[in-house]
Amino acid sequence: MLPHFYDPKRVGTLYKPDLVAVSRAAERAKLSPAHRDTRPFALLLVDFQIDFCHADGALAVPGAVDDLRRTIELIYSQGERFKTIAVSLDSHLTYQIFYPTWWIDENGDHPAPHTVIDSAAVRSGKYKPLREVAWSLRYVEELEQKAKKALYIWPYHTMIGGVGQALDPALFEAIHYHAVARKSQPVFLQKGMIPTTEHYSPFEPEVKVPTHPNGSLNTTILKMLETHERIYVAGEAKSHCVLAACASMVRHFEHAPDVIGRIHFLRDCTSSVVAPGIDFDAMAERELAEFSKKGMRFVTSVAPAF
Repeated sequence: MLPHFYDPKRVGTLYKPDLVAVSRAAERAKLSPAHRDTRPFALLLVDFQIDFCHADGALAVPGAVDDLRRTIELIYSQGERFKTIAVSLDSHLTYQIFYPTWWIDENGDHPAPHTVIDSAAVRSGKYKPLREVAWSLRYVEELEQKAKKALYIWPYHTMIGGVGQALDPALFEAIHYHAVARKSQPVFLQKGMIPTTEHYSPFEPEVKVPTHPNGSLNTTILKMLETHERIYVAGEAKSHCVLAACASMVRHFEHAPDVIGRIHFLRDCTSSVVAPGIDFDAMAERELAEFSKKGMRFVTSVAPAF
């Protein structure tokens, strides 16, 4: 049953949730405490933030508002199934290797968003890093060699302290409701604050930074998720951070196929980035097909296979 305060028309809009009213409604629901669960399920929510989900967000993902509605209604209707809700927050600074501020071209201009920079362009001087010069070349080379992709320059998004970094208010209400109703502290993961690397996955950066405390695989969170019988995954964008989250889990649990089989990808709770000249969704689907072969499951919010 959906709580009285929930209005699906407000999903994807800005407002200040009344957390006192939400808390009272959660207490009245009288759900069983999460610590009593004999079949613990986790819900991993990846980057359901304003900049990705709202129509005027810096990197609005088409379909994200509907993804949010379905995810929120899953939490309200099936909240007693989930022991843990873990939430990642993309969190960025002004100077990062994937932002225009890091680079200039031969004319001294910053590259426009959606520019692709490969190692040949850096070696030739077509694009020059304004800081961490040696690392920047090494970085794009490692991306090409290990991740088989070039560096993509993104519009400024989810900037720390900005409105765009916040979760959608309606989703925040749902997470708070679940926390109070089930007496279960939500887990929040900030990622993306290392200037010298991208950080799509909630669990690890694209290129490891050994000198940074968060520059390698976050095994603590992965171990926490492993304690659950099922791990449901939703968020934005399917083609980037959600895909990267799944890739990290599949790699980490490569020798534990039973754990990979616990990962349930909520197909109707995620959508892909749309950008000029690149079919991100097709690329994502090819990789997801490989994860399926390794045992990852695909479900929907209306048929979650509980």
